Amino acid sequence: MEHSKTESDRTDQTKFPEPESKSDPKDSAPRANGDGNAGVAVNAAQPGHESESLGPAGTAKRTESTGSIRKSVHWNPDLVSETTFESSPERFRSTSLSSSMSQTSVNVKETLNTVRNALGVWGRKVGEATKKAETLAGNTWQHLKTSPSLTEAALGRIAQGTKVLAEGGYEKIFQQTFETVPGEKLLTCYACYLSTSAGPVMGILYISTEKIAYCSDNPISYKSDNQTEWSYYKVIIPSHQLKVVNPSSSRANAAEKYIQVVSVDNHEFWFMGFLNYEGAVNSLQEVLQANATPS
Repeated sequence: MEHSKTESDRTDQTKFPEPESKSDPKDSAPRANGDGNAGVAVNAAQPGHESESLGPAGTAKRTESTGSIRKSVHWNPDLVSETTFESSPERFRSTSLSSSMSQTSVNVKETLNTVRNALGVWGRKVGEATKKAETLAGNTWQHLKTSPSLTEAALGRIAQGTKVLAEGGYEKIFQQTFETVPGEKLLTCYACYLSTSAGPVMGILYISTEKIAYCSDNPISYKSDNQTEWSYYKVIIPSHQLKVVNPSSSRANAAEKYIQVVSVDNHEFWFMGFLNYEGAVNSLQEVLQANATPS
């Protein structure tokens, strides 16, 4: 009996192990551990076989197993935690550079606008100055041409300028040449010619607060009792007796400009060859308007 029992035990011990049952797919799904790490179920290992597990960094570790265990995977918290993006210095510098370039572009546009406006103003002033210079040059040429002799006209202008400097200005010359009333002041004066029967006479037209007066630069000769006399040619019109101021020009030559002045007693005078024609016209018309009697 003992022998048969022993054989029976050997027979039982040599039996093959039963086949393993297939693991449920649900058992292989990750399961959360108590520490917040995820666990992954793997088929149970055979007794005595090695098992693998992932360490904190996700590396596999082999351990000797004598029983049936389950593999688990532990994920590093640094790999699954949410990180906050921090702007890099390069991006900050790029943004600052873009802002700086934008501001520089605005400054350049403002500078260009300022320069363009300045050039526009300068251009207009140059144009006006050029026009005035051309007008003055034309008037000067016409002034010299009005005289029978260009040389005498040029020398006469030089002599007149020297006289003005020597006498202390046109104001003193005016007071020495004409009788003045208390408080009378010289407003302006213009170099020109007075048309006479003997020809144009070079002189100065004075405009004061009380009258319009003309005096030749040099004495004019005339006959008196078969004798030759010399005297300055003068014209005096009180401001309140001024009747007409009529600017005009020659039909044959527009450069030849005149100013007709008529007094209330119908004395008529023609002035020409002005160095500043427009200024003379404006000044005479202002005197006429200031003394015009209301109708």
